[in-house]
Amino acid sequence: MTLTRRAEWLVLLLAAISLTGAALLGHYALTHHDHATTEVGVDMNGRPVQLDPGAELPPEQHRQQDAKPDGAGRFIVPSVGLDVPLGTMNEVAGSVVPPGFTAAYRITNLGTPTAPEEGTVYVAMHSLRRGAVGPGNYLFATETGTSNVAPGAIIDVSDTPYVVDRATTIPKSDLPNDTTIWSDIPGRLVVLTCLEKPDNTPAVDNFVITAHLAPPYNSAQQ
Repeated sequence: MTLTRRAEWLVLLLAAISLTGAALLGHYALTHHDHATTEVGVDMNGRPVQLDPGAELPPEQHRQQDAKPDGAGRFIVPSVGLDVPLGTMNEVAGSVVPPGFTAAYRITNLGTPTAPEEGTVYVAMHSLRRGAVGPGNYLFATETGTSNVAPGAIIDVSDTPYVVDRATTIPKSDLPNDTTIWSDIPGRLVVLTCLEKPDNTPAVDNFVITAHLAPPYNSAQQ
């Protein structure tokens, strides 16, 4: 299936709640539950985090994701102090559900997985709320919904540097059909997370950063 066809029904399912009873990001509406659900990981401060009830993929789709939380290098945004492992995963049946909360994930079956000059590289990650912190939280200011990553900033994806062009907010319902996001453009990076809200209610928008390939860059020098 082509990227354009797949994007027609692609939905980011980045849904989670913390063990403290706090709702985190999500495509699904999130509500407080008095009972605990299965722990699946921790946030960047070591706090236990769970997928929101209903967000867990069926076992076969989970297997087809072939998700790995690291092994593909690092995802680094020096200007905001973000430096996390870069994992890999597949989009499966129209869903992107990163399995962890402390890594960024390159979507290997969208755009180009290994040759950035030939197409778009897509990276997804969780952002969290109620005091929990995921990689996506570094990218925007929760109180204002504005980007922390300015145009011209560098994003390093597995030692491949990109220069940020813009950041935008897209309603979750509009994302699957947004051709500006899902067009496979050579040398482009698209970073996706959920835009958390200051009142800690469920996210209704996605936060998207787009960037283009830069000259050779050594992140350690920044």
